[in-house]
Amino acid sequence: MTDIALPTDLVLARKADGIGWITLNNAAKRNAITLAMWDAMAAAVTDFINDESVRLVVMSGTGEKSFAAGADIGEMERMRAEGRAAEYAARASAARAVLDTLEKPLVAMIQGHCIGGGLALALRADLRVASEDSVFGVPAAKLGIAYATWSLERLTALVGPGFAKEMLFTGTNYPADIAFARGLLNRVVPAAELEDTVMDYARIIARNAPLSMRAAKITIDQISGDPALRDATRIAALGRECAESEDLKEGQAAFREKRKPDFRGR
Repeated sequence: MTDIALPTDLVLARKADGIGWITLNNAAKRNAITLAMWDAMAAAVTDFINDESVRLVVMSGTGEKSFAAGADIGEMERMRAEGRAAEYAARASAARAVLDTLEKPLVAMIQGHCIGGGLALALRADLRVASEDSVFGVPAAKLGIAYATWSLERLTALVGPGFAKEMLFTGTNYPADIAFARGLLNRVVPAAELEDTVMDYARIIARNAPLSMRAAKITIDQISGDPALRDATRIAALGRECAESEDLKEGQAAFREKRKPDFRGR
């Protein structure tokens, strides 16, 4: 296992067995996200992007009470009062942009509250696995703020416009079973089984072909996004990259020889 040095201990990052781990470590504030934490997450993701041995990334929150309870409202209000609202928005946006450049699978392991900005963070994951005691909501209407357009696009793509509007209009918190039924979650398990379930997911993903998963992630994101932004040329290039890869030859050879493939991402 390799720990990654970050600018704050409110985020922990490590690498082991092809998996990159990001842990929000602000349990005293239910893992509310500060700007320093956004900066640290961006640094960790940059490391994972540049490390070919990392096949996927898992993000979680410290403790059992919260994955992330949104942004640190106190910090947000203080910076607004200091006339630094633009700086706050720019730094948070820059960190989210780094997260969106991750072309490897991203899994959110969720226990406890996943609210507001915390849900927006989870929406950036490709897969969301949650404990039965987790709770989801968007209290924007109770705070007088507008939820970010990207987050609304992603939320609506998953749960549909009707339920997305219900979440935003009412500001209600929903239990995991309803979130799962609406398509927000991939899996809901007892809290005691959460980490083992995510590890099972991670081990399966880590064994599979990186180029194939990259092509799938990018293509599915484009298919489910704005049609006007779809890049058919890039999608075709991803397909050719897989077709011409050493991994394709290895996968076919492993199938013939009835063994597990050893993919290298090339």
